Amino acid sequence: MGEELRALKVDVTRLLSTAGEEMFESSKDRAEALADQIRAALTELGETAEQEQEQLQGLVAERPITSLASAFALGVVVGFMLRRH
Repeated sequence: MGEELRALKVDVTRLLSTAGEEMFESSKDRAEALADQIRAALTELGETAEQEQEQLQGLVAERPITSLASAFALGVVVGFMLRRH
């Protein structure tokens, strides 16, 4: 009976080890897929930000006085808002 218990213990240990390795591999694969999705989203965000920056630079270059006045007005508004709080 002692031999059977030892054999059973060895079998259970092997099963648990195999299950743990499979879970680890599955988790690793899911983490890699998620990392790929995050990389793709960040790349797309970077491209969008670059396009917006180019558009904004063009707008400022076309109307420098209007841009300067807008920035000044925004600064005044933010200053008043910060002063109140």
